[in-house]
Amino acid sequence: MSTCTRCNSTFECGMADAMDAPCWCAALPPLPVDALPDPGNARCLCPSCLKAWIARKAPPDTAVQG
Repeated sequence: MSTCTRCNSTFECGMADAMDAPCWCAALPPLPVDALPDPGNARCLCPSCLKAWIARKAPPDTAVQG
């Protein structure tokens, strides 16, 4: 299990947790590392935090729904 660097919730990360399936975040719009909340310490965010961050940073036509 991974821990979100924003809210400290636990979640499964396909990359960090060495899962056989692609990580859930691969289905979301990409963000450059420097657009993440802490670019010098780019670590996983939980689904809720990453979707919220993308919604704030992405252009309106690419924002994550749901």
